[in-house]
Amino acid sequence: MSSNPVAETVASLMPRAKEELTELVAFKSVADFDQFPRSESEGAANWVADALRAEGFEDVALLDTPDGTQSVYGHLPGPEGSKTVLLYAHYDVQPPLDEAGWHTPPFELTERDGRWYGRGAADCKGGLIMHLLALRALKANGGVPVGVKVIAEGSEEQGTGGLERYAEEHPELLDADAIVIGDSGNFRVGVPTVTTVLRGMTLVRVEVDTLEGNLHSGQFGGAAPDALGALIRVLDSLRAEDGSTTIDGLTGTAQWDGLQYDEEQFRKDAKVLDGVGLIGSGTVADRIWARPAVTVLGIDCPPVVGATPSVQAGARALVSLRVPPGVDAAEATKLLEAHLVARTPWGARVSTEQIGQGQPFRADTTSPAYAAMAEAMGVAYDGAEMQYAGQGGSIPLCNTLGSLYPRAEILLIGLSEPEAQIHAVNESVSPEELERLAVAEALFLTKYAAG
Repeated sequence: MSSNPVAETVASLMPRAKEELTELVAFKSVADFDQFPRSESEGAANWVADALRAEGFEDVALLDTPDGTQSVYGHLPGPEGSKTVLLYAHYDVQPPLDEAGWHTPPFELTERDGRWYGRGAADCKGGLIMHLLALRALKANGGVPVGVKVIAEGSEEQGTGGLERYAEEHPELLDADAIVIGDSGNFRVGVPTVTTVLRGMTLVRVEVDTLEGNLHSGQFGGAAPDALGALIRVLDSLRAEDGSTTIDGLTGTAQWDGLQYDEEQFRKDAKVLDGVGLIGSGTVADRIWARPAVTVLGIDCPPVVGATPSVQAGARALVSLRVPPGVDAAEATKLLEAHLVARTPWGARVSTEQIGQGQPFRADTTSPAYAAMAEAMGVAYDGAEMQYAGQGGSIPLCNTLGSLYPRAEILLIGLSEPEAQIHAVNESVSPEELERLAVAEALFLTKYAAG
């Protein structure tokens, strides 16, 4: 990394950053209180609030959001007449999944092979530490040149929309000239990247019923309509032979014209088994950033262990649809539900229920904030050119903020590069990426203030 005072300060702060991330990862802050105690999330929220107060933030508050969780807010006033930048991250995390699959305990930050392992290390407790590092580096080198607001969400991983609804009810709270969402990631380690596109998403539960009750498959099988079989048929209709998503009325031919994703590298990143082909058509970038993608998240039916020789009377599934930019998520939901109903065979009774939705997002990359970030990342990454990439995941808050503050410039950066394995076992963060991105964010704030 090029030598400059900000970079030197961030480097000196990295041992402290590791200690703080260790403390923060130790909170089992999964915002599903049927699985994990509410006290774990409350402990993480209070940790963030205390950290903001220690940095001189004013109006620090735990916001009770409508979904029953807490978001943490703080405001650091800037010089007279300066711009305001909102820094976002979330302190809630995904469940650890199969703890036996972790090489080290998921809620104990552990260093191994040059990376720090632990649930939330990259997504997104590391993002909070990144923001703190950037602000501390600026304070040590002449002060923070802009007003800063920090918002740390407590339920992003659950998708329950608490912060979105709170922001809509208090529109003045998060108003800013620029917004840095610290919940994305570089295309890969060492490649400075801003995420300019997010797919939206919708979740639909579909239920199929055919009989008043289960029947003996020997006595009735072959004529009695099998609800599980009907569900399998309708779910299969959501994909073409090559695996492409095919929902009646939904276009799936858009092309991605930015950074491309090498197919062999994608296979390695996705850990695709030898001999198994990728699905869909077009480039990998087309498929994961520019086109719709359907996934069956779960099916309610008898498990193999303990199954009886029965024709099933009912079955249901949860279907996720990722919605590309340019497509309205509400319209995509209607098309998905209509498809499920129309393609259910044998006159089976079918019902659908939407249980979650978020709009896609596309950033304005021509704004001054993007120019400032490109310059800052070039310095932090030793002259490497900032890349524009998409992300297949959804951050519905981006659209809420974009609607509330249409003049605000929104940038997405973060620590969730492919090696981080977010949402999977053995999640980790690269401390080098944390260091470089903290430098980039600090330099961005300086350059944006001067622009």
